[in-house]
Amino acid sequence: MDRRMTYEDFVKEWNSDSEFVAVKTSGSTGKPKEMLVEKSRMLASARMTCDTLNLHEGDTAMLCMSTDYIAGKMMVVRSIERGLKLTVIKPSNHPFATLREPFDFVVMIPSQVYETLRVPEEASVLARCKNIIIGGGAISPELAKAINEISTDNSECVFLSTYGMTETLSHIALRRLNGSEASEWYTPMKGVSVNLADDGCLVIDAPHLFAEPLKTNDIAEIVNGRFRIRGRKDNVICSGGIKIQIEEVAQMLQPHLNAPFAITKKADKKFGEIVVLLTESNDIESIKVICEDVLPRYWRPKEIIHIAQIPMTETGKIKRSRE
Repeated sequence: MDRRMTYEDFVKEWNSDSEFVAVKTSGSTGKPKEMLVEKSRMLASARMTCDTLNLHEGDTAMLCMSTDYIAGKMMVVRSIERGLKLTVIKPSNHPFATLREPFDFVVMIPSQVYETLRVPEEASVLARCKNIIIGGGAISPELAKAINEISTDNSECVFLSTYGMTETLSHIALRRLNGSEASEWYTPMKGVSVNLADDGCLVIDAPHLFAEPLKTNDIAEIVNGRFRIRGRKDNVICSGGIKIQIEEVAQMLQPHLNAPFAITKKADKKFGEIVVLLTESNDIESIKVICEDVLPRYWRPKEIIHIAQIPMTETGKIKRSRE
């Protein structure tokens, strides 16, 4: 097994004579892949974020993510570019366990926020931070509600969901999660524009980050320059002539299922493909009833399977195999 990269390892790599840094993808759709990225483009991405959040030299930031991946690396680069005071915490679901002072800038994945909010002492510290960016996974309605509840007493506390990937050098668009400006629409950051390809997938143009426009596999809607994501093109289930978006099925079930679950698909002789629900719950019959009550007829899982644990990547995404 490869040794995990530490903060010190990345700083050493950053300070080397090479103009490039090696980064690897999250592995949500298969084995993580390594790619070389120009340091100058990482600095441009860092500058874009710091300018958007109005961060200044001397502001405090926390790194609580692995520097194996772009999210962790970019927190280090932002601190270097802007002269932030960076506190490095070992990655865990409770980064605030031993901290009682808030930060000006924090980046977390959804599971870290969820677990932090379950501990009142940790939640109170998080609620006093100024800019909390959440990336690496979807924000459930329950998590969004909890975020709004803990941040109501601090108008300066801003929770933001990100859109981005390794290829875009972390996030290129943000949407507000709390307060009166909360929205399901992402706003591209300065220097970034978006459009749709013929198949409805999002295309990102950001010359300062990558040389050519980048076509994603995310099916999107665009209105007045802002966009929202319906789901991934490769997460479409074609069942009996009906196209079903995995993310939309999961979103409809999310408020009704307590145990962790995932929607996937499998080949079927009759329908071509069928919807399959994986769950950590043993109560299959109750889940079947919920699906019948909540989902349109053609969206209902043909199979509901109990598994010990939903497979997840290190960055908090459901791990889906793409052969």
